[in-house]
Amino acid sequence: MKLGIDFGTSNSAAAAHIDGKVVPVQFGHAQQFRTTVYFPEVMRDPNDFELTPALEQQVEELIESGRRDARAAGNTRTHDQLRRDALRVVRRQWMEERIREPQSSTTLLQNAVYGDDALEAYFEENEGNLVQSPKSMLGYNLHPRAKQTITGIATHILEHIRLTASKQLGQNVRGALLGRPVQFRSSIGAAGNDQALDILRSAALAAGFDQVDFLEEPAAAAMHYHAVSDQRHEAVIVDVGGGTTDIAHASVGGNEPPQIHRAWGVARGGTDIDLALSLAGYMPLFGRGITRVPAHHYVEAAMVQDMPRQRDFRQHDYSAVDAPFGPRLQALQDTGNTARLYRAVEQCKIALSSTQQHASVLDFIETGLSAETSALQLDNAAGGYLAELDALLQQVRQDIGHEPAAVFLTGGMSRAGYIQRSAAAAFPNARLVHGDPSFGVVQGLALAATQDA
Repeated sequence: MKLGIDFGTSNSAAAAHIDGKVVPVQFGHAQQFRTTVYFPEVMRDPNDFELTPALEQQVEELIESGRRDARAAGNTRTHDQLRRDALRVVRRQWMEERIREPQSSTTLLQNAVYGDDALEAYFEENEGNLVQSPKSMLGYNLHPRAKQTITGIATHILEHIRLTASKQLGQNVRGALLGRPVQFRSSIGAAGNDQALDILRSAALAAGFDQVDFLEEPAAAAMHYHAVSDQRHEAVIVDVGGGTTDIAHASVGGNEPPQIHRAWGVARGGTDIDLALSLAGYMPLFGRGITRVPAHHYVEAAMVQDMPRQRDFRQHDYSAVDAPFGPRLQALQDTGNTARLYRAVEQCKIALSSTQQHASVLDFIETGLSAETSALQLDNAAGGYLAELDALLQQVRQDIGHEPAAVFLTGGMSRAGYIQRSAAAAFPNARLVHGDPSFGVVQGLALAATQDA
């Protein structure tokens, strides 16, 4: 059996096609879970490295080997240089062994908590490791140790999916078709896509999948739309998720298989709106634009998916910042509070889609503190992303050269009215079709997995 897996920035889901029906995998009482994992046991820190007698012996052996190699090459290297290089190698090997331990540790996997429960456990325990949206980091320039850590985290999440599906479906699931965006978020250009796929493939194999394949997410959404379309027609598939926006031009429906003509994508999505809303509606309560605290500190605090930035924020000293902003920033540095604030921003974004005003209680920062936000602030926060979406939609229209019969909207952010209005404005004569926001992609992946098996 081959499982369709939507490993999302915000939420993840899985499904299988069995006896002509798509069967979603149940995670507790839901068909998806927040792509967040909490490890009660603290993972090894590189600073824990200490030279034991055995490791010292490895260092001496490497020094002697390096000395022989340098002599053979006619080079001269000091003992300090050789020892520094040897220590670097031994320390790296030590970290690799420590990182592999959590991947194979049954105890750690059994104790891991996923989804919203991960947040609650982290808030309650105030220790351990919380990792949110690891997908958003896959395409970034990662130090080898960081890459291995991210791979290990992705492995835990994918193993959680595989074991849950195997238990529910009554058989050992070993095949996976993973959805992938057209463009991953990346700081290293096109190489980020290759790195992200390499990490996901390695993680899936380590999670117990023997066969691992990928399908672009808008193509998967097109498979889902095709399955519910009687008549053959052209469609533009718009998949707006938490971290990426993907568009495909396809021919779907009827008795012929769906045909994907072309795909487009940008590495922007709902989390960019979350960040803008947090900075505009919440961070002024912590002195943004008022104090002399550098602006990037507030970005670090708001980007809970970015572990290095979160670490940097926790290391800043705000003791000299005037009240009330200094004490509030210090409170925000306490374990779990940036995650609590991020959840409040997410809830605010959802609420403002149907109301004009929303109040977020921030008692975990200061008794009686609340953030008052409006629908207008949300519209302004979404403005930067919407400009990119509109430009992408216009590029799609220009490349196609004509209007399709339909525009099919899917992805969690497709619920937002401003997303729907942008799509309708780009193709005013096309029929706007609303797909399943949360499960359109994973249903398409399940269908495609059957054909690909």
